[in-house]
Amino acid sequence: MELIQSTKNERVKKWKKLMMKKGRAEQGTYLVEGFHLVEEALKQDGLVEELIVEEGLSFDLERPSEIRKHLVSHEVSHYLSETKSEQGVFAVVKMTEPELLFLVDKKFLLLDAVQDPGNMGTLIRTADAAGFDAVILGAGSADLYNPKVIRSAQGSHFHIPVISGNLLDWLFRLADEEVPVYGAFLDETAMPYDQVSKKESFGLVVGNEGNGISKTIEEKIRHKVYIPIYGESESLNVSVAAGILMYALRK
Repeated sequence: MELIQSTKNERVKKWKKLMMKKGRAEQGTYLVEGFHLVEEALKQDGLVEELIVEEGLSFDLERPSEIRKHLVSHEVSHYLSETKSEQGVFAVVKMTEPELLFLVDKKFLLLDAVQDPGNMGTLIRTADAAGFDAVILGAGSADLYNPKVIRSAQGSHFHIPVISGNLLDWLFRLADEEVPVYGAFLDETAMPYDQVSKKESFGLVVGNEGNGISKTIEEKIRHKVYIPIYGESESLNVSVAAGILMYALRK
């Protein structure tokens, strides 16, 4: 197997472009880094296109056989890495857009312009842990394939459908299927979260870190809930608040 040693190699340049949204869109792939994320990607049939491993590392390059494998020098591995603790293992993974045909008996987390990649990744990871069936990314939300989102999600985007879409369209679809939708608000006139009856199926909307849920979306939400603030803080981090609500609302 050829050892790629130069950062000027054409393959390396192509992989490096996957750090940017434009490069991902052009190639239809993204890069995951680290043993855990690469192993999670390999569990998904047909998603991994290439494996990239730093020379000298103990990693089974014989599986699966149809995936292209590359050995790279430490210099190349360091050039591709975006983490403080480099592990020297990468995978080029296909971008996918899952589709949900049935909405009944499911739990949805809907994100209204959540912009921080760390928050988005944590929200996806928490939704996965809480047994949700899908995460819907509304307009203005961070790019799902941003490396910081992927690292924060810790592979949960492989376990749960994450769909980019128009939140208003999704709210209408959920209403048509009589799936109740709750929204997180800093509004003491809303229902306290611990007084809401638990549901088998529902949607939960959380909003932008600075501005909360937009007025357009708010107008379509019938059930407003809030989490009391007992200290001096103005609000909770959106991923923390969503985590509390996801577990509080579900059966």
